[in-house]
Amino acid sequence: MRVAIAEDGALFREGLVLLLQAAGHEVVGCVGDGDSLLGIVATEQVDVAVLDIRMPPEPDGGLTTAEKIRARSPETGLLLLSHYAETHYLMRVLEIGAERIGYRLKERVAGVQVLADTLDRIAAGEIVIEPTLAKRLVEAPSKRADSPISTLTERELDVLRLMAEGHANNAIAKELFVSPKVVEKHTASIFTKLGLPRDQAMHHRRVLAVLAYLRSSRIES
Repeated sequence: MRVAIAEDGALFREGLVLLLQAAGHEVVGCVGDGDSLLGIVATEQVDVAVLDIRMPPEPDGGLTTAEKIRARSPETGLLLLSHYAETHYLMRVLEIGAERIGYRLKERVAGVQVLADTLDRIAAGEIVIEPTLAKRLVEAPSKRADSPISTLTERELDVLRLMAEGHANNAIAKELFVSPKVVEKHTASIFTKLGLPRDQAMHHRRVLAVLAYLRSSRIES
């Protein structure tokens, strides 16, 4: 795919270029600030833009730039990178969108396989959340007793937690020592209790379920 990079750290920026090229992707632009990235997206076909959250032209310039790209080019995927798993960063990411977007730690994508998998999932329309942060959030108790999340059983919460960490049904079944059909049954129950529409695609309903959980489980970073 065609990828553009905005990262103010020269060493990490060049490392990303090498990783992307090794994975078979074409780097159509590599810059050190958000404004320059906006110029690339405006003139080039970009499948996924990779952005450092903390970069010029402002402290959280990557998030501001991502918001502008999503508004101007909603089909462009967004991968936001940070050295830290911060709850408030994730909530900003969720405000930008719930599809074709990801938030990962820099240290976790410093390998061809993880970076390539992350980009593939974003290009396919998924939201990719750093597992460490997803796990921290979904294990926090809900602050709202009236939340639909509070109606889920303990096993349904287990399924939703693993779903939020990015696991597919077969992997969830293996983790919980149950059959995939049992996981499908729990998943269907989760969708019903959260009031998710039946006319949505399965993947989109999974995303909505995860977002409902994350938003009900906010904790201070």
